Amino acid sequence: MSSLSDQGTQGLLAPNGATWRARSRIAEWIEALHEPVSAQSLAAFRISFGLLMVWDVWRFIKYDRIHRYYVEPEFFFSYYGFGWVRPLAEAWQMHAAWLAVGVLALMVALGLFYRFAIVGFTVLFTYFFLLDKAQYLNHFYMIILFAGLLCLLPANRAYSLDARLFPHRRSETVPRYSVWALRTQMEIILVYAGLVKISEDWLKLEPLGMWLRVYAEALPLGHLFYSDWVIGFGAYGTVLLHVLGAPLLLFKRTRLPVFIVYCCFHMSNAFFFNIGIFPWLTIAATTIFFAPNWPEQFVRWLMRPFGSAPLPTQTNAAQQASGQTVMSSWLVVFLVAWMVVQLLIPLRSMLYSSEVRWAGEGHRFSWRMRIYDRAKRGHFEVVGAHDGQRWEVEPTAFLTRRQARSMLGRPDMIVQFAHHLEEVWAEQGYGDVEVYAHVEMALNGREFQPLIKPDIDLTNRITSPWQRADYVTALTTPFTPWAERQRADYGGPKW
Repeated sequence: MSSLSDQGTQGLLAPNGATWRARSRIAEWIEALHEPVSAQSLAAFRISFGLLMVWDVWRFIKYDRIHRYYVEPEFFFSYYGFGWVRPLAEAWQMHAAWLAVGVLALMVALGLFYRFAIVGFTVLFTYFFLLDKAQYLNHFYMIILFAGLLCLLPANRAYSLDARLFPHRRSETVPRYSVWALRTQMEIILVYAGLVKISEDWLKLEPLGMWLRVYAEALPLGHLFYSDWVIGFGAYGTVLLHVLGAPLLLFKRTRLPVFIVYCCFHMSNAFFFNIGIFPWLTIAATTIFFAPNWPEQFVRWLMRPFGSAPLPTQTNAAQQASGQTVMSSWLVVFLVAWMVVQLLIPLRSMLYSSEVRWAGEGHRFSWRMRIYDRAKRGHFEVVGAHDGQRWEVEPTAFLTRRQARSMLGRPDMIVQFAHHLEEVWAEQGYGDVEVYAHVEMALNGREFQPLIKPDIDLTNRITSPWQRADYVTALTTPFTPWAERQRADYGGPKW
């Protein structure tokens, strides 16, 4: 009886023992994330992030993009649930708001009233981001994610004016989770940027080949871009760099060579493609994978030929205890939840039966960067529901050219524009109308085919992410390799 009783007791206690061990491991993991590390790499990222944002704000001012993007348009494509985000009443207010973005970015770089500056920057930049879906860029989304994380992290403890003005904020260390939050976010971005390229067209060397062959006659050795092996090296190498190279950044032995390859990759992107600050921001963010005191190590390496080097960072007991609070433990939990969401969002395209490269469902916020070439053309037809009167509408009659180019390749924006036309006609007293889209698209070098079913009244459709886009056609145009297209058009390859 006693042995049976003991076995029963052990059986009852086993789950509790397993639970206790799991909780113990979680506690150890959270404690490890609170361990103090050098604040230098986080401060270096803050400075580079702020300065790059200042540069980007200046570029928008220099090329008058605030006027062209946010003042000139009469209609804006809203994100689902954010239709209430509207431009400010006066043009000067929009310019002033953008100038404030730049001032706040400079304050972030300087570490001056840092918490106010980074929160203000994040709010204002997100406001401009949400104003018009036609201006969506992956690196704008990345900026918001990094800014959101910086709102939560103590990035002003070192190399900041706050540390000079307010000594109680000064510290040579930050909790380890401050560095790992940025590393994890960067890993997610890089790995997904490679995974999404494991697709039919990319592995058949398009659209990369289309983009690079433009330079074939303009560059020394540019004729190599006519060779499939050169394009294949770029296409397959990009996938490997992201899918395999990104995890290798986590290891000391492979970190530096992979970082150098990444730098070459991003600088070549900056040369071939007009993608703004994205390559430089990505390089700056990738430095977070180095040791937390890498700026000190780098300076010591530079000073070695001169026989002098700064002293190693000293840490005191008070600094080592920094961050060990209940609040920071909750912050770790929030950061874990943040990363889980970031892992799931790019996977939402799997919820749709349509092809994301064609219908675009699940395209945004999924790091599908530079993998599609979309040639678009089309017009709209407004039809009186009662009298059958018809009007043919060119998109540029109501949109800027940039908005029209973006809209014609995005089915959800096509529906939004159709609803806008319905409202315009109603304001003119025409009552109930139907709107049809006659839009064609050529994807990655294919022939043009209808994108929107021309017999569906789009005023009866909405742009909810929960409703199936049954107004989009299926992609049926076959993919033809570039060499075959050349033979058909010119009788053979150019070389």
